[in-house]
Amino acid sequence: MNVPDQIEKYIDDQPELKRGDMRALHRVILQAMPACKVWFLDGKNTEGKTVSNPNIGYGIQTIKYAGGKTREFYQIGLTATTTGISVYILGIADKKYLAHTFEKKLGKARVTGYCIAFKALKDINIDVLEAAIKFGVESRNEPAD
Repeated sequence: MNVPDQIEKYIDDQPELKRGDMRALHRVILQAMPACKVWFLDGKNTEGKTVSNPNIGYGIQTIKYAGGKTREFYQIGLTATTTGISVYILGIADKKYLAHTFEKKLGKARVTGYCIAFKALKDINIDVLEAAIKFGVESRNEPAD
């Protein structure tokens, strides 16, 4: 199954309200990043064991590890969780920036160094979320730690 089909199936498998929110967020992110690489990670490791929630990724960055190894990974991630939806904005050097800049304007969302989590799209200001996503993409000039 190709990536667009995997994403479609993943979204289709969500409960009805979450499915609509995930579809809307997928569109918003693609509009914010129109020419980006799109990923789908099923949450399983090489042995087929579930190690995380499945997630949709957008964009591309090179992560450099302390030992010198590198790997490509997405910049923005989207996943359904048991309590709602999480949007991951990876590669921002200042781990307090998202919370300090966007949390109060987002609405009912919990913001960490790289994650914006909320129960439903109706609980947040989508324009502020889109601004946070765009910031994450535009600020991605140096390798992630």
